[in-house]
Amino acid sequence: MRLIQEHPILDFEHGKKKKVRFTFDGTEMEGFEGEPIAMALHAGGVRIYRETPEMKRPRGFFCAIGKCSSCFMVVDGVPNVRTCIIPLREGMSVETQRGRGEVRSEEERRV
Repeated sequence: MRLIQEHPILDFEHGKKKKVRFTFDGTEMEGFEGEPIAMALHAGGVRIYRETPEMKRPRGFFCAIGKCSSCFMVVDGVPNVRTCIIPLREGMSVETQRGRGEVRSEEERRV
């Protein structure tokens, strides 16, 4: 896990937060509870979060303030989740979003 340790403006509290496990495209990963999902993914080396609908171009972490759509992912079966502003919690299922994303039932997510 590669984390930013020092920044001239921001303070990081990585050591004060509990580590939690989640899955990304079926692979178990870990991050810090309450920090944005995108932060845990970036620290784990994930750079592509979604693929655009028409041109199939990769998108990743961009604005980090919830204003763009680059970090849209499928989280716990719900598409178009802005992972840069949603807090990570234990057991989340995070998936690369392809196209516009589709809402799937819990049964479909288990397959």
